[in-house]
This record gives sequence, C-alpha cells and structure tokens, in this order.
Amino acid sequence: MATDEGRGSLRNLLQRLTASEAEIEAQELRRESAQCGGTPAGLCRRGEQVSISGRLRTVVYTPRTNLPTLEADLYDGSDVVTLVWLGRRHIIGIEPGRQLTVRGRVAIRDDRKVIYNPHYELELPR
Repeated sequence: MATDEGRGSLRNLLQRLTASEAEIEAQELRRESAQCGGTPAGLCRRGEQVSISGRLRTVVYTPRTNLPTLEADLYDGSDVVTLVWLGRRHIIGIEPGRQLTVRGRVAIRDDRKVIYNPHYELELPR
C-alpha cells in the first residue's frame, strides 16, 4: 500500500515527464520568483507598486524622434510585464535571458502590463 507522500512524488515525477519545456520553465520561474518574494506578474494590477522577479525574453531599442526607449519583456512564469526605460538606448546587463528583479508601478498600455523606468537588480546567472 503506497503512502500519500509516495503518491505525491510519483505524481510530480509523471507531471515533469509529460510536461513541455515551456511548462517546466514556467514552474521553475514561478518557484524562483516566490523565493525572491516577488509578486506574480499574473496578479499585478494597474496602479500597484510591485516587485517582480523573472527572466528577460526580449530587449528592443525603439528609436523615436523625440524620445528613444529601451523595452524588455520580463517573464516570471505567470505573465509578461513590459519594462520601458525612457531616453535609454542601452543598459549594460539588460539582455535576453538575464534574470532580474524589478520594482515599480504597473501601468497598462495597449492591454499589456508595463512598468516605466523600473528600479532593477541584476541576479546572478542560475
């Protein structure tokens, strides 16, 4: 007769064996974000001051005539938040695949969550 603990371990093993790479990555990112004390991006609402920990998916420089911007999509396993640094063309360490924790106020632009000029801390590679 199997114990509840044994069934839980078997269930976790089966889930990991049948999960896609994206699902496994999302689970790991959610776990890491929780360890850092971050707010899940999926729970963030407009106007909230939040701290989010995740991995940068994309980083794009957008040249504009009056104000250039550097934009990056931060994914924490639950949702994506776009980070926008106004007047910046490049920030050392802000690159795809980099882990970081950001703090700032959530805004909504084109039905997407955005944090303008967030305070950020680069995390050590994992």
